[in-house]
Amino acid sequence: MSENNSNNDKQPKKSLNFYWIYAVIGAVLIGMMMFQKTGGGKSIDYTKFIEMARDTMVSQVVVHDLSQAEVWLNEKGIKAHQDDIPEDGIMKGLGGKSAHYIVGLGDPTTLEQVKQLSDERGFSIEYRRTNEFGQTLITWIIFIGILIAVWLVLMRRLGSGPAGGGQIFNIGKSRAQLFEKGKGTDVNFNHVAGLEGAKEELKEIVDFLKNPKKYTLLGAKIPKGALLVGPPGTGKTLLAKAVAGEAQVPFFSLSGSDFVEMFVGVGASRVRDLFKQAKEKSPAIVFIDEIDAIGRARGKNASFSSNDERENTLNQLLTEMDGFGTNSGVIIIAATNRADILDKALMRAGRFDRQIYVDMPDLKERKQILEVHLKPIKIDQSVDIAFLAKQTPGFSGADIANICNEAALIAARRNKELVQMQDFLDAVDRVVGGLEKKNKIISAREKKTIAFHEAGHAMVSWLLEHASPLVKVTIVPRGQSLGAAWYLPEERQITTTDQIFDEMCAAMGGRAAEEIMFGKISTGALSDLEKVTKQAYAMVSVYGLNKRIGNRSYYDSRGESTFTKPYSEETARIIDEEVSKIIEKAYTRAKHILETNKDKLKALASKLLEKEVIFKDDLVEIIGKRPFPDPEEEESITKVAEEVLDLEPTGEEASTEPSVSAEQDTPETPDEEPKDGDQQTS
Repeated sequence: MSENNSNNDKQPKKSLNFYWIYAVIGAVLIGMMMFQKTGGGKSIDYTKFIEMARDTMVSQVVVHDLSQAEVWLNEKGIKAHQDDIPEDGIMKGLGGKSAHYIVGLGDPTTLEQVKQLSDERGFSIEYRRTNEFGQTLITWIIFIGILIAVWLVLMRRLGSGPAGGGQIFNIGKSRAQLFEKGKGTDVNFNHVAGLEGAKEELKEIVDFLKNPKKYTLLGAKIPKGALLVGPPGTGKTLLAKAVAGEAQVPFFSLSGSDFVEMFVGVGASRVRDLFKQAKEKSPAIVFIDEIDAIGRARGKNASFSSNDERENTLNQLLTEMDGFGTNSGVIIIAATNRADILDKALMRAGRFDRQIYVDMPDLKERKQILEVHLKPIKIDQSVDIAFLAKQTPGFSGADIANICNEAALIAARRNKELVQMQDFLDAVDRVVGGLEKKNKIISAREKKTIAFHEAGHAMVSWLLEHASPLVKVTIVPRGQSLGAAWYLPEERQITTTDQIFDEMCAAMGGRAAEEIMFGKISTGALSDLEKVTKQAYAMVSVYGLNKRIGNRSYYDSRGESTFTKPYSEETARIIDEEVSKIIEKAYTRAKHILETNKDKLKALASKLLEKEVIFKDDLVEIIGKRPFPDPEEEESITKVAEEVLDLEPTGEEASTEPSVSAEQDTPETPDEEPKDGDQQTS
């Protein structure tokens, strides 16, 4: 009971609502207007009034505005009409009594007739003009009140927002969402799988805010800003949420578009207000998502506007981050996937001291991300997380989360109690290839062409050393494709010329198979040609892998030469020639491989037509085992070698100075002459 009483005491008392006072005042004014109206008696027609006047039953007549008359009867009239006269009237008349009757006067001739009867029958007549001031006043009050109400509604809609408060005067206020006093997100660093380097950088910033003396005693200064850069879906915003969940300091969160407004000066005003609030609550963290909305390089669009609001906002942000009025104790964390277009002044040290690149997750990190997203899902024992991690190369964290959700939806659609491995594989196919369309109308001839096309891809990739090993091939239409081949690419950071060329040969295997088997080619190789053309141009003009062009790269990382080519017309002609040679060489090599194994190609296509989906085991059965070492076997051999090296005896000789020199020499060995295997597994 005491707890309930204390809770009741803590509840705020309800304040008086002024709208009720306005309602009472309005009701009084309306009542005054109503009481000023003539009336109180029973309405009768003019003929009946003339009859009563001629019978000397009328005592007095009061004419209002020459259009209406109030009639009072004498004792004779009251006795004659006592059943018809109302006892109480709303409006008080002569002698404190209400009028008995009300008569409408149609035109001036009737008024002359009334005057004549008053002289003949002896009743008095009086003329009055109605006071319309109250009615006019209440009309204007109602009109002005409606205008004020409409204005307030419009301003509330215009100024609505986290910091707008429904007021037009708060349009220049910051719209940042504030997390403090235990109010924060439910995400912490334990919810962020992988990204160990980025987490370490951000953990240090959070630790600096919690224990500043640990760093200031050594003379260290707090970092002013950290910029998270990376492709979409890699977890930049998730890292910021984790910082908000870990830090026990006020955390301001907003987007770069929150500064952009149609009014001049609003963006700069919001930046000033944001830093003012953060300084009042320092130490604090400010997170600006998609900072490229206001951080674009200045001067690029000078011809469009002489007073660019976005540039004004950026100038104010630069001043607040590192100017004469620098805010101590305020750390800025920003995220973008377009760091190449940001202004150089924004990227320099002193504003963003740390630039943290959040890359696509590798094999180990994908496995960790899968483990995080699989926790709330009821999975079967058949689910192999390691295989799923290998099956999703190039996937971001958002893509992996989508696959886990799609697998659960597929299992629920199939009325399963647990999500099985096949559901995850179908989810990967659904995300990569699109929705399966088994009811799509395809003729037998087209289906045969598609089967040989996909069989050509599978065979060439199977017989080339550096091409990605096949997982499965299907001729079931998915999305916009009529068939697809799934591969298991290798995890590598650098790529050699042979590896790129083998991938190009595998991509050209589909068209080569069509020409060998049917003597004609089709439009089904569009995506293959697009991929091969991009790879060939990258080899020649970007990576410097062509002997004729030499060790030159025409790649512009900042995109500053969009409308002009950084080379001459003669060089452009040479590039086109070399690209054509590379593509035709890859096509010729693919045709040679397929012509050499034409019988196996027919058998593979026949099995594909029969089953519609074939797997790695079917290729081993028809073509045979790949004549090259399996990357998984090489990885296991490497692990065994590392374990053997770790088991070497550590005696007194190992603990002396030569061991230190050996550790210093070991990193130099791979850099001098790397092997193919090292490049593939790195």
